[in-house]
Amino acid sequence: LVISSCQSPSLPAGSQLPCFHGSSTIRNLKERFHMNMTEEQLQLLIEQMVDGSMRSITTKLYDGFQYLTNGIM
Repeated sequence: LVISSCQSPSLPAGSQLPCFHGSSTIRNLKERFHMNMTEEQLQLLIEQMVDGSMRSITTKLYDGFQYLTNGIM
């Protein structure tokens, strides 16, 4: 749903939500979802992100916090 919205961008008409104001909203969303990358580039990027996350101390700390407070592992 989000990706199809990025491919043919349109903002809700008359929206009062601040997140829809400004000309950079759609551009920032496209950048966040890497809409300019090929499938192969996306696969490599995601593998790098997951690999980096798995080695991150902050990920380990957050996982420990979730386990202790919510039983989520």
